[in-house]
Amino acid sequence: MASGSAMSKVSCGRDLDCVPEVTDTVAAVAKYGFDFLCMPIFHPRFKRESELEPVKSRPGAKTRSDLLLSAREWNTLTVGKLSPWIDVDSELTTVRNNSEQAMVQELNYCAYLSLPAFMIPLTTPHFANMARVLLSHIQTGHHLTTFWIRVPLMDPEDMLDDIVENAPSSSNSDEEKTWHWWNSFRTLCDYNKRVCLAIEIVSDVPSDAVIEKWLGEPIKAAILPTSIFLTNKKGFPVLSKAHQRVIVRLFKLDVQFIFTGTSQHSERDFRVYLQYLEYLNQSRPAPNSYDMFSKGYEDYLQSPLQPLMDNLEAQTYEVFEKDPVKYSQYQDAVFKCLLDRVPEEEKDTNVQVLMVLGAGRGPLVNASLKAAKQANRKLRVYAVEKNTSAVITLENVVFEEWGDQVTVVSCDMREWKAPEKADIIVSELLGSFGDNELSPECLDGAQHLLKEGGVSIPCSYTSFLAPLSSSKLYNEVRACRERDKHPECHFETPYVVRLHNFQQMAPALPCFTFVHPTDNTNNNRYICLRFNAASSTVIHGFAGYFEATLYKDVMLSIRPETHSTGMFSWFPILFPLKQPLPVERGEHVSVRFWRCNNGRKVWYEWAVTEPFCSPIHNPAGRSYTIGL
Repeated sequence: MASGSAMSKVSCGRDLDCVPEVTDTVAAVAKYGFDFLCMPIFHPRFKRESELEPVKSRPGAKTRSDLLLSAREWNTLTVGKLSPWIDVDSELTTVRNNSEQAMVQELNYCAYLSLPAFMIPLTTPHFANMARVLLSHIQTGHHLTTFWIRVPLMDPEDMLDDIVENAPSSSNSDEEKTWHWWNSFRTLCDYNKRVCLAIEIVSDVPSDAVIEKWLGEPIKAAILPTSIFLTNKKGFPVLSKAHQRVIVRLFKLDVQFIFTGTSQHSERDFRVYLQYLEYLNQSRPAPNSYDMFSKGYEDYLQSPLQPLMDNLEAQTYEVFEKDPVKYSQYQDAVFKCLLDRVPEEEKDTNVQVLMVLGAGRGPLVNASLKAAKQANRKLRVYAVEKNTSAVITLENVVFEEWGDQVTVVSCDMREWKAPEKADIIVSELLGSFGDNELSPECLDGAQHLLKEGGVSIPCSYTSFLAPLSSSKLYNEVRACRERDKHPECHFETPYVVRLHNFQQMAPALPCFTFVHPTDNTNNNRYICLRFNAASSTVIHGFAGYFEATLYKDVMLSIRPETHSTGMFSWFPILFPLKQPLPVERGEHVSVRFWRCNNGRKVWYEWAVTEPFCSPIHNPAGRSYTIGL
């Protein structure tokens, strides 16, 4: 099955409860423009009562032959469906045993056909045995089928209450009911990454908070009943504004859409539904520079850079130098600083000494020189860089462009004995969590280079934390190769990640703040942050962000609420939890964070202490440290 991507064609399927002629139906569905067909792989009325005669000994095939379609057609054009009569959680032993054998038979036949996906409905809160049967099948086979658990956005019984005269409106807990079904089912299946979600859009749309929660789940398909469509003045199907908002959010997750039910527009065929969905897709705003840059990196875990310990490569410098926002902000900061430090009457005589600490290949030097030209002020610049390979680049730029206005210094900023002190030091040593690339230690060690009353750009930065829910990221961390030392060390390691398929439980709160220049060079920190759960959820970790003040009102930020528009140099950082933490609506979540330093390395430790206690993650830096 084709997968949709931003602004490309949406992948759509047709759902049928009965398919008398498989070959003809697959062809007919493709003719209407569908990419795949969802259908039962056994006849819906063929109940295989395995223990009873005469059914037990009835001769003949149990279902249709796989030869009706080619192997490629089975594994690219067909999604199987579990027979609706199967009830493996029935209280009646005979029904339960019979259903269990039938379910195993259907799962095995699905594996035999190599179907890309198999849909299993979740219509009641009783499904523990179904989860066991499914998980047993996954554990014992080597097949690659994904299992789409079909769950309605809201329980149909709750929606019926709304139309009963004087019935109370649905409460928040009613809206969350089916999410609790899904959460319990995937927990029973131990978060197996092949157990995914097929969300059924219903006539009622729950609150934005509940929609947000669903969007943090591993949604592979969205089922659209034709009954939820309205008819516009021209007789074409359309969706309500509330439904449109949900669909547009689902486009971003590259879900596949499945139409179920008969056409409500009898004079037209199903093409009008597909055309309308494609219209919604193409009507979306074009992706911004951040989305364009991050395409392909969504929910991909990366180890944070350690530029103090490891020298960066040319291609890494090149990526960061393309940021359209960061260096213009630095230029603005230096520009305002020069105007403040040098009065108009001194512009020809007052030469400010500016040191770029960690100059890389020179973008901050360029920004500073442009700022001096813009402000009509004089600068003497030192470009200090410890990466000897990058120094070669800097020396070439001096020869070709900068001239004697810039002096290149090949040295660790903390060890350099400068011929003079700086009026301004400029650095870009920030990581996704602000201090995680050791900017505090570097700038503290270089503070001896700054004159009394001198300015550091940036002058301060603050890290932020927010609890998040994401089955996708939890499974990505679980799939990481286990490192040595400790069996759970991949859960004690922070990761840089472009957050995509996730739900943030609450707004981010400030964590650690560092100010430069400073009188306090003890950079150890400890804080307890408390968040309030607006709805029931499961916490899988914490997202980290930062805000930096370069100079006065000139800022850089990756915190969602204040993100510098168009800046893509930093993705957020993820601090995972070893065990998913279920949280009920109204509960408080307390997390404790430590920043530790033993003189040779820096590390973080973290633990949840409310509503339940987790183990302290990364004690004594056993799994992850940042080298000084």
